[in-house]
Amino acid sequence: MLEVYYFIIISFFISLIIDLFYGELPTKIHPVVIIGKIITFFKNIFIKYHNRWSGFFTTFFTIVFSCLILFVVMLISSVNDYLFIIIFSIILSSTYSVKMLLSTAKDIENDLKQDLNKARQSVSYLVSRDTDELTESFIVSATIESMTENITDSYIAPVFYFIIVSIIFMILNIDYYMILLFVPFIYRISNTLDAMLGYTTDELIDIGFIPAKLDDILNYIPSRLSGLFVVLSAYLLRYDGKNAFKIMKRDARKCPSPNSGYTMASTAGALNIQLVKKDTYILGDNTNEIDVSDISKAIKLTSLTIALFTIFILIIMTIFYMII
Repeated sequence: MLEVYYFIIISFFISLIIDLFYGELPTKIHPVVIIGKIITFFKNIFIKYHNRWSGFFTTFFTIVFSCLILFVVMLISSVNDYLFIIIFSIILSSTYSVKMLLSTAKDIENDLKQDLNKARQSVSYLVSRDTDELTESFIVSATIESMTENITDSYIAPVFYFIIVSIIFMILNIDYYMILLFVPFIYRISNTLDAMLGYTTDELIDIGFIPAKLDDILNYIPSRLSGLFVVLSAYLLRYDGKNAFKIMKRDARKCPSPNSGYTMASTAGALNIQLVKKDTYILGDNTNEIDVSDISKAIKLTSLTIALFTIFILIIMTIFYMII
């Protein structure tokens, strides 16, 4: 069991270092890019069947083929213990994305200080809404919304599932480490399926139903945990923690997604601002007029949320290890 615990800790910290200091893997070998190509392949096969089974089979075969590729890669890397842990850590790092999450928001903040049109262009890559006529306040709102919404699926959820399975491995004293990687990897597959297919357009309404529901189910617990950690972070940063919790309870369900509102609403409450997506939702109260400085505050809040959650899950895992 000692080896299981230390393998988990070492591989997780290596993956964090890779993500925080290096960032995303090159596009040609990035697992999410490869998953996207597999999704496109099966989408083109099954989309002609205009029912929800098309989404089921696209999801099923994408997971099977993606995991098969992962299995082969990990099997090859298992010829050497050091190579295995390096490859394991690299792939684990690709299931989440902290550096990109934070740096993208920071880049838009810098763009806003220089050129409004440049900021409009930058934010258009993050959100589905039309950004051509967005004012500064709406760009700030869209940036904070995108960053805080993605706290869950860009970090909390894949790490949550990785640690949950890791604890089970410790309890059962299982040392077949390869399986550990499949859990956050399957989460990332689900999230990518939802990002590519989970829309209610005429083309995708049927094939996207199963991917969207699967993503909702997998994010149900992590999203609520994320919201609570945003509230805790707000208290520690001396933002309005009490209001963060109040607005999260009041407004989190105003979003079309059953999960995305928890981190966005708690952030709006913490900063005493409104996050607005026209004709879709209004989160928070307009106590303070939103401006570009709120992006920096939201970045600090997001960073601390991620750090606190990381510390929390490592403590939980260590407690289980000590008890066992």
